[in-house]
Amino acid sequence: MTCFDRRDLGLLLLRAGAGGVLAAHGAQKLFGWFGGGGLEGTGQFMESVGYVPGKANATVAGLTEVGSGVLLALGLATPAAGAAAAGAMAGAVVVHQPNGFFAQDGGYEHPAYLGLTATGLGITGPGRLSLDHAFGHLFNRGWMVPAALAATGVATGLVVGARNKRVRQEEQGSAAGE
Repeated sequence: MTCFDRRDLGLLLLRAGAGGVLAAHGAQKLFGWFGGGGLEGTGQFMESVGYVPGKANATVAGLTEVGSGVLLALGLATPAAGAAAAGAMAGAVVVHQPNGFFAQDGGYEHPAYLGLTATGLGITGPGRLSLDHAFGHLFNRGWMVPAALAATGVATGLVVGARNKRVRQEEQGSAAGE
């Protein structure tokens, strides 16, 4: 029988906190809970910031945030959950970047913090107070960390790249019409 230590408790608290925040943030997008816009409102916002089609992007973002948040909180498939959350938060950072760093100015502080926390948990692992540990780390192998981060990096790069291209084209079109 293994004895849990403070590292395991600390990882559990980090996972539960970050995972809970991510899941709640995704529930705002998907269901309109906690004052969120739901798929319609979030879809309109996503479209306005260059993520087209808006409703499809809102659905993917919401599912990613809810799914990765729940998986992180449970400590299940931790490398994939951490990487997926980091990718979703990278997409949010890009939107908020023009406003600077701090959240009170509409900046990217909050999504950057969540993304870095999720990445750190994905790399570190969930600790012994987790479903990954209970299942013998079947979904938490060493090779899964770079694989999950690489796959998420490519997918995020494609989505954010397409969004940035669309935003630049709209800005050039607006400038030409002035």
